[in-house]
Amino acid sequence: MESATVLIVEDEPSIADILRITLKFHGFAVHTAATGREALAAAREHRPDLVLLDVMLPDGNGWEVCRTLRAERTFPDELAVIFVTARDAPRDVVAGLALGGDDYITKPFGVDEVVARVQAVLRRTRRNTVPDPVLRHGDLEMDEATYSVRRGGEPVDLTPTEYNLLRQLLRNAGRIVTKEQLLQDVWSYDFDVESTVLETYISYLRRKLDHLGPPLIETKRGIGYGLRAVRA
Repeated sequence: MESATVLIVEDEPSIADILRITLKFHGFAVHTAATGREALAAAREHRPDLVLLDVMLPDGNGWEVCRTLRAERTFPDELAVIFVTARDAPRDVVAGLALGGDDYITKPFGVDEVVARVQAVLRRTRRNTVPDPVLRHGDLEMDEATYSVRRGGEPVDLTPTEYNLLRQLLRNAGRIVTKEQLLQDVWSYDFDVESTVLETYISYLRRKLDHLGPPLIETKRGIGYGLRAVRA
């Protein structure tokens, strides 16, 4: 499922980790949250296509999170929600679907089942939306269908890691992405990992992009990186 973003809302770290790793392996962009409050903040920031939502959360329940997601006008109607919970009574399943859930997965579950359910729901919810596979920022273009990059019409030859790093910057064009988030999204590293690898690949990208036009990547010292605003 090309270019789909999934938000995992799960307070059990081991379950969240296995879901995150599995979904990233299958090509999804993945974000995580451990509480209802974190879930709403992450959804507003990352605009996911689908939310995997645990029902029992430390600060409330997933039903309330789903109700808020459905009520806020900032979220599109195509936003999908799959409840993931140990509560498998028929009345709970009915309640979850009545609140706007698109599917209901009970624990314990197999990760292959989760991936299949996510793909199936996204096929339904995104049926009438054909996303543009080309990410653009100024004279920079990335075609996610062909894995090609051009700047000013000139092809840019990138390694897979350079491509994934630039894709995250393009998807977040106009704002600074923290080092921790880039390390997690591109390398699946924990927050305490040394960021030297990120700085090295940022320098690689600058070397390949800057000779084709004005510098694109800006550094927010101590915070992260972003793409410079494009002048009209």
